Amino acid sequence: MKLTLIGAGPGDPDLITLKGIKALQKARVVLYDSLAHPSLLDYCPADCEKILVGKRFGKTSCGQDEINDLIVEKAYQYGEVVRLKGGDSFIFGRGYEEILFAAEHGIESEVIPGISSSYAVPALAGIPLTSRGVSESFWVITGTTKEHSLSKDLYLAAQSTATVVILMGLHKLEEIVAMYSGLNKLDEPISIIQNGSLEEQKLVTGKISNIVPLSKVSEMASPAIIVIGKVAALPDLTHRKILEMMQREKTTSGLAD
Repeated sequence: MKLTLIGAGPGDPDLITLKGIKALQKARVVLYDSLAHPSLLDYCPADCEKILVGKRFGKTSCGQDEINDLIVEKAYQYGEVVRLKGGDSFIFGRGYEEILFAAEHGIESEVIPGISSSYAVPALAGIPLTSRGVSESFWVITGTTKEHSLSKDLYLAAQSTATVVILMGLHKLEEIVAMYSGLNKLDEPISIIQNGSLEEQKLVTGKISNIVPLSKVSEMASPAIIVIGKVAALPDLTHRKILEMMQREKTTSGLAD
């Protein structure tokens, strides 16, 4: 018996790995998350059983215990089971918990990594998590711990010069802002990216001092990723430089005429 964990990537179905697609093409049963793009199920055989076990903040389809039980039940029924998870299953995906539970029931596992939204979504929004002379490192932190509170690591990260990426943290935005404000970082750039990598992707950028009203005006909602640090302002800088270059070219062309 076998469990295969597939990371579906950040949302865009084209960003799943080739190995992940090959595993789906042979699947007999797939347990899939809400954040995995539904079109990925088209790779599965026509007779494949597809079960939605998706979890989002405030909207739980299946609890983790129920998912674990389903993995074992379907592995015994079919001999193998595919678990399709958004992003990468080992980055806040509880993939290891599922592998451990399967192992306790005599089921071997294979992990097919996925592109993590933690770095892919900022990149697609034009935000490099590291950039020479701007940021030398980055933290990736969950905004939703087991106790439903902010991670204590965030306070440590906020004191550093590193880029901070917060997953599943939009509902904690005011607490995050309060923490940074308490550290006198009101001018720290911050971006929120909603539906990263999809056609409906939305981006709002500001500073710690004004991001809460900006996010409300823009009606930002989950799923979203928060990026805090100097790199969050780089897309605006790039845009300004492009506009300046276009203006210079227009001026030069006008003089030539």
